[in-house]
Amino acid sequence: MKKEDKVCKIVPAERVNSVQEYYFSKKLKEVAEMNAAGKKVINLGIGSPDLPPSEQTIETLCQHARNANEHGYQPYVGIPELRQAFADWYKTWYQVELDPKSEIQPLIGSKEGILHISLAFLNPGDGVLVPNPGYPTYSSVSKLVQANLIPYELKEELGWQPDFDELEKMDLSNVKLMWTNYPNMPTGANASMELYQKLVDFGRKHGIIICNDNPYSFILNEHPLSILSIPGAKDICIELNSMSKAHNMPGWRMAMLASNKQFVQWILKVKSNIDSGQFKPMQHAAVEALAAPKAWYDKMNETYRSRRALAGEIMHTLGCTYDENQVGMFLWGRIPDIYSGSEELADKVLYEANVFLTPGFIFGSQGNRFIRISLCCNNQMLQEALTRIQKVIK
Repeated sequence: MKKEDKVCKIVPAERVNSVQEYYFSKKLKEVAEMNAAGKKVINLGIGSPDLPPSEQTIETLCQHARNANEHGYQPYVGIPELRQAFADWYKTWYQVELDPKSEIQPLIGSKEGILHISLAFLNPGDGVLVPNPGYPTYSSVSKLVQANLIPYELKEELGWQPDFDELEKMDLSNVKLMWTNYPNMPTGANASMELYQKLVDFGRKHGIIICNDNPYSFILNEHPLSILSIPGAKDICIELNSMSKAHNMPGWRMAMLASNKQFVQWILKVKSNIDSGQFKPMQHAAVEALAAPKAWYDKMNETYRSRRALAGEIMHTLGCTYDENQVGMFLWGRIPDIYSGSEELADKVLYEANVFLTPGFIFGSQGNRFIRISLCCNNQMLQEALTRIQKVIK
């Protein structure tokens, strides 16, 4: 006789009920099912670079991986060579001086850093300012640590920058931390020294830690900027940076954060209780990647520029409008009024043209009238996507 399975009466922690499965996690399962049925969906939704790292980076990884003594646990703070390479990178490209021994913390991806920062600074009930539209992880992690989520709107008419007059009208008495992201994802709005100065001044005035997530500053952007270049910014700011985008290493999970010595030490307390460091050969390879000359970035951006032109044609075909001054590896466009929202247009394109675009609603209510196209797809596939969409959109 077959034994009946019985589900134990176990319930998850309340924090699990505060978040939903990541949109892309759910949607990509659907895309996989469509592909299994022979649909051959073109994925223009995910910002995962399809280009490889430099040959020197890969060769360095292989060389060190052959060393028998490089496969053990590594220091939680990363190897000294990697911290020095991050410091040199910041000095070369952002003109920011960082102490590699105390002001830099390597991360297993900046997404991990968002969690570690939140665990290090936010008690249950503490206020955290989160941009709308913005990267969904800022909100989901804030909910997981039981912080009080306080959205602040980024508006198209203000260049997708915070409305500081509106921020000053809020009750900020319990706010501990503010997430910012420039160059901005999803909108492509660029950073400026004036914006960074306002953010630093705002953080100082109210005792709010400003966390700037900065992975896109090298993509289609002539002048990379860091909030830490503002005098005194390290006193109140933390900056996250990543090698996923600028060095085509998304699966490597190589990133870092930089701030003052005390902030970094508090974050390390959390991180050292969660992971056991990064594979040493990858750290050596990251050192090589960080030494890339300007020609590396220029060649990469030449590729993205040609893709951007095709993405623009897709936007025009869909009747969408967009700002030509956007930077980063996405194109963000306003949808026509004939659609009720971004999900309607994205689903139409997915089910009728077999092309996956990202609906802007997943980034917050301010994104509902927008869609996002990823540039992480070669020209041949972008052209095919354009052809398919042209057949659907009359």
